[in-house]
Amino acid sequence: MILDDLVAATKKRVAASKATLPLTVLEREARALPVSEQRPFENRLKQPGFHIIAEVKKASPSKGLIAPQFPYLTIAQEYDRAGADAISVLTEPDYFQGSLTYLKEIATAVTTPVLRKDFTVDPYMIYEAKVAGAAAVLLIVSILTDDQLRNYLALADELGLSALVEAHDETEIKRALAAGARIIGVNNRNLKTFTVDFSNSERLRQLVPNDRVFVAESGVKQARDADELQQHNIHVSLIGETLMRATNKTQLIHELKGMKTGDQG
Repeated sequence: MILDDLVAATKKRVAASKATLPLTVLEREARALPVSEQRPFENRLKQPGFHIIAEVKKASPSKGLIAPQFPYLTIAQEYDRAGADAISVLTEPDYFQGSLTYLKEIATAVTTPVLRKDFTVDPYMIYEAKVAGAAAVLLIVSILTDDQLRNYLALADELGLSALVEAHDETEIKRALAAGARIIGVNNRNLKTFTVDFSNSERLRQLVPNDRVFVAESGVKQARDADELQQHNIHVSLIGETLMRATNKTQLIHELKGMKTGDQG
């Protein structure tokens, strides 16, 4: 399974990082940083309208190399200017060709809140995200125990970070809610088979209370997809490959958000 391989590679990576920078040192550095009570990632997604988490992604296990030319700062700054509500940055190096360096540089170059997109399997990675300037981290229900979910959510909260908790089916939605997740994403892509079922988020939307932020991940390609999501009471979408392949990213973001030419986000 690709997901099992990703988790194993991530654990190996974290162990190597700990050998270079011990957890105690990293934690001290993270906790010395200011904690904002504003939660910009979460609060932006709660505002009226359709919201886009625009992803900076070079490659993926299912699609291979997506962006041979990868001016990640330029891409992120275009997302920022175009009115994206948040920017997701892949930091997983082995399968997505991501880097924590990308996130660090992007976080200082944009005003839009940044999500660390990675396979969080250790508190160390949450401290890393804080130090790198992230406003949010990704927690995937299927790779974490209930105790880990609760503990990681609590740690993110302590550090002033939001957490996008990703689920794929009814059982995982219930686990996310039980752990106290305030932002729940439903991945329309099955992480075990990597097939996409766009209706997955629509079916599971009804299980999540309206006081939580609900995010549809994968599958949105054009304005009518965004319209369909909104008809199912879904007002946030994380969009990766479609935006990365778009020749005019600004235009696509405007179209997806229902903005007229010349509008600003």
